[in-house]
Amino acid sequence: MLHKLIFQLGERFRNPSIRKWFAFLKQSENWSIKELEAYQLKQLKSLVSFAKAHSDYYKEKFAAIDPASFSSLADIAQLPILSKEDVLLHTEKIHTKHNFKKVFKATTSGSSGDPLVYEREESADSFNRASIFRGYSWHNVQAHERNGYFWGFDFSTSKQFKVKLLDALQNRFRVFDYKENAFKKFVKKLQRARYIHGYSSMIYQSAKLINDQKLPKPKHIKMVKGTSEKIYDSYKEEIKKAFGVPIISEYGAAETGIIAFECAEGNMHINMEGVIVEEIDNQIVVTNLQMKTFPIIRYQLGDYIELASKDIKCSCGKAHYILKEVTGRIGENVYGKKEIYPSLYFYYIFKNLANKHNIKLTYQIIQKEKGILIFNLEENLNTKDEQKLRQEIHSYFANDIAYSICPNVQKNAGKQKNKSFISYL
Repeated sequence: MLHKLIFQLGERFRNPSIRKWFAFLKQSENWSIKELEAYQLKQLKSLVSFAKAHSDYYKEKFAAIDPASFSSLADIAQLPILSKEDVLLHTEKIHTKHNFKKVFKATTSGSSGDPLVYEREESADSFNRASIFRGYSWHNVQAHERNGYFWGFDFSTSKQFKVKLLDALQNRFRVFDYKENAFKKFVKKLQRARYIHGYSSMIYQSAKLINDQKLPKPKHIKMVKGTSEKIYDSYKEEIKKAFGVPIISEYGAAETGIIAFECAEGNMHINMEGVIVEEIDNQIVVTNLQMKTFPIIRYQLGDYIELASKDIKCSCGKAHYILKEVTGRIGENVYGKKEIYPSLYFYYIFKNLANKHNIKLTYQIIQKEKGILIFNLEENLNTKDEQKLRQEIHSYFANDIAYSICPNVQKNAGKQKNKSFISYL
């Protein structure tokens, strides 16, 4: 297969260690939890020693810490927490002074603040890609297979040409225009695709187009993967109907690498060979065990999470701990007339509606003035369901917030990540 050969040549050129890492990860996915945690402890000690020796920032922060004395993963608590502000303020100092053979310039999206620009060594980059490919293998997918990609498309004509060339080398295609005709052409191309990935909101919109207009459904899709955005309960049925398989989730960040990947049984397994995940006050704290150019150690990523009990075993057979849910972003406030509330309340309002009443809604909440909210919903609501939504809103905000409910509002998918709460205050 020509596409497979081109993909592998490109892979070998850019990520020469990826095959080694993939083979390792396929072996370690069968390890016991004891073996996985032993590997994590070994990597943690090595990482902290390296960071202390080669990073000016960690030289100061870890001055009184002897990683050689660590006897269990619980000893990670001796290390200070790293905030996003720390990372942005001390980017240069955090970088290690070491001669890595090959490095890549990496940039975060900056969707929740200023973008971060840093360097990542080839080994860490290859490990991260191999982690994604391992996740694909759980769904009988190989990365070189024909795939449709839903990502931002705010490109100039010259950039579009470059992106199309890079996509062709990776046997993938994407939509560059959100107009219906362009989307229909994209959907037609999906007939030859084996998997779909990207922004969940755009995948959902394509599924709706297929279902509503009764377009021919792609018959060979093995995996639909949503990333970078919330996967609403309301998306799932529409996507399964259009593509024949459920949407699965990949969770991670540029600076932490892949944190968790969903298996065929529907559980998000933590990528334990690559990260240590702590849940502190319902917030995720991540240590990237593989990156040494720019060590990310006990990093407050900015999400609320819920880890599954360590006693829960997945029927897929993998021992890796399970991330039960990513419940929301930290630090976004909702302003009432008198009080301030966390935006996490919206997660619970709509989760309660789904769990208690089987009302699954696609929503975006807007705040332009204190004490006033606009609830934009893609779906239409009957009187009974709207009353249940009003009851849930009242249970969290009482009379401190006035609000309007706007049904049948289409979100502007495509240009960038869709956020469930937008505040202009």
